[in-house]
Amino acid sequence: MYSMTICENLLIILLVSTSQRLQSPMYFFLGHLALSDIILVTNIAPKMLDDIIRGGSTIPYVGCLAQFYLYEGAVCAECFLLTAMSYDRYLAICRPLHYISVMSVKLRYSLIISSWLLSFMLGLITLLLVCGLDFCGSNVINHFFCDVAPLLELSCSDTTGMGIEIIVLSFPIILLPFLLIIISYVCIFITIFGISSTSGRQKTFSTCSSHLVVVSTYYGSMLIIYMVPYRGHSVPVNKFISLVYIVLTPLLNPVIYSLRNKEIQTSVLKAVQQGTQVSHGGPIIGGEVVPFRSTTDASVLQLKLHYGLLLLAQSLQHVQGGVPPGGHVAYEAVSGKAEVPL
Repeated sequence: MYSMTICENLLIILLVSTSQRLQSPMYFFLGHLALSDIILVTNIAPKMLDDIIRGGSTIPYVGCLAQFYLYEGAVCAECFLLTAMSYDRYLAICRPLHYISVMSVKLRYSLIISSWLLSFMLGLITLLLVCGLDFCGSNVINHFFCDVAPLLELSCSDTTGMGIEIIVLSFPIILLPFLLIIISYVCIFITIFGISSTSGRQKTFSTCSSHLVVVSTYYGSMLIIYMVPYRGHSVPVNKFISLVYIVLTPLLNPVIYSLRNKEIQTSVLKAVQQGTQVSHGGPIIGGEVVPFRSTTDASVLQLKLHYGLLLLAQSLQHVQGGVPPGGHVAYEAVSGKAEVPL
């Protein structure tokens, strides 16, 4: 499951980064959502699997704090990114005539940068609060990762004030984004019911409903963990709910948001076809497969260029209608160098 999650999210990032068809703001946000999922799962899952195999393991205090900080940053980033994505869908469905002018390049980069910066700044605040605790008793964490609730259980300091601070911080991180997402989807559903086409209404409703189910599962589990006092639920329940948004949600996000999308599916098929053609022949230029001089030359290009140069040449030809006069595409497979003086 961990490998599948990493492969799904890496595929989304590679497709969004290389495909000219996937340059809209929605896919831009999906790429960053996939990145936050990779950080979250990679930070928690390997250590959790090691704990399961060995029946328990040790982690240094500094390592525990580092894991906690990365976890906080990734979780907060996903909360803010999901909010930005819901706003993007609201504009696309409810305000289609204003979508291009409102969701400009400047706005989308501002949303992404502010989401990441704010996430790790808020995570730093929580980390500093944890660093101020005194630990003088047991050092056994009754959890599969370093979360705030089990750390508070181990502390011999008075954690009442910190428990209240965690709940207060949960409002701008979890509750407010969740309310904004709910409002966005209410407006979206109202607009959907006004669509005259039955097939279009059903398709849009099905897509938005699946999005809302995943979002509600993610935020619902987060609300239970962080806005209910940590002594209000048992450790097994805490562990199970944590698994939902740490393991299940990153696994489902690429499927629900991306891999069901026809443009994503088309890009995947196109990439597979191009990879098959290249592996059997050579670079595709002007619609023709140019043969390599040897199998070794093909391996050098595949390993060092990762088809990036081929995709660049194809995209330039697609936009310009071919290689312009006086330009050329030169490949030096022996030395592993490539030159594109177009």
